[in-house]
Amino acid sequence: MRDPRNGFWVFGYGSLIWRPGFEALRAERARLPGWRRSFCLKSIRYRGTPEAPGLVLGLDSDPDCACEGVAYQVGAETAEATLAYLRARELVTYAYREEVAPAALVSGETVDALIYVVDRAHPQYAGALPLAEQAAIIARSVGPMGPNRDYLRETARSLAEWGLSDPEIARLDALVHALTG
Repeated sequence: MRDPRNGFWVFGYGSLIWRPGFEALRAERARLPGWRRSFCLKSIRYRGTPEAPGLVLGLDSDPDCACEGVAYQVGAETAEATLAYLRARELVTYAYREEVAPAALVSGETVDALIYVVDRAHPQYAGALPLAEQAAIIARSVGPMGPNRDYLRETARSLAEWGLSDPEIARLDALVHALTG
């Protein structure tokens, strides 16, 4: 990625879709090859606590997948502040790594996008949990940002609003709903 102070793209796959927290010049559906959206990260700050971690989404490496999300174009005028905001939000426990990857926009353009990917070597990584176990954790967990199930439901809702399909998120949302009513 060129100098981010000149503007940049960032790829959202979870809460960045429904609560980006920054001003974008443009937002467009995008596809990120080689990655998948997964509840693979223990949340000890936002949707859980150190004593009772919740689960949040991470971009997990998978050469057979492509994650569909939203790419946001950040202009030069707000680039420095947006980058500082994203780093404070996404790198709070360093369970994510900041990288750049090509994202294919639905319009046909490919852009280099800033992405936040899960660090599999980090102690918060929880990538091997079965769906039923993920659902049980999400159903019971609460953190400073609220119930973990709200994070899942907002993600499922926003994916649907953008016309993005994620069968695993839909199944997980149904399981959590069955547990919590």
